[in-house]
Amino acid sequence: MKLAGILVSVIFASGCASHTNKTEDSYTKATSKKIEAAVTIPLADLNLIETRIPAALVVALKNPYAAPLDASCDNLAKDIIALDEALGADLDTPVTKKNESLIARTIVSESVSAIRKSTEAVVPFRNWVRKLSGAERKSKTVAAAISAGGIRRAYLKGIGHANKCQPPAAPFNIALK
Repeated sequence: MKLAGILVSVIFASGCASHTNKTEDSYTKATSKKIEAAVTIPLADLNLIETRIPAALVVALKNPYAAPLDASCDNLAKDIIALDEALGADLDTPVTKKNESLIARTIVSESVSAIRKSTEAVVPFRNWVRKLSGAERKSKTVAAAISAGGIRRAYLKGIGHANKCQPPAAPFNIALK
């Protein structure tokens, strides 16, 4: 009965976390999604919810080093923007209001991590439950897609740089101070 109460609380909290205002920026939406994912961990562990892999990451997972069919600057920019939407800002992206500094991102990351650790404790024998439910296999696929997406984005930016494209089709030049 206690587990049922916890799951109802998790579902309620995830609904609250997923509610977003149309005026919120993409960074706030991404943060809300991270909190929602942290809160719904017990449901993912039981394989009751599925993590969808964005199309750009599915393509990257198939072959991150595949040469683009159209290596024009416009097409590279389109592909890189799709990867940015799936992965978040790249390391070379300048700090803006939407893309805060690494320190600000770390503070949010640590907060989400604390929530995640609390909710992970809800499912007893979590590792076994994840393996038996198939959630562990799905989690590895998602992690591989994220890694492949990062590699693909860097590869496409390298092609853009070689083609003398402008950002986002090539890396931003960040001067070190």
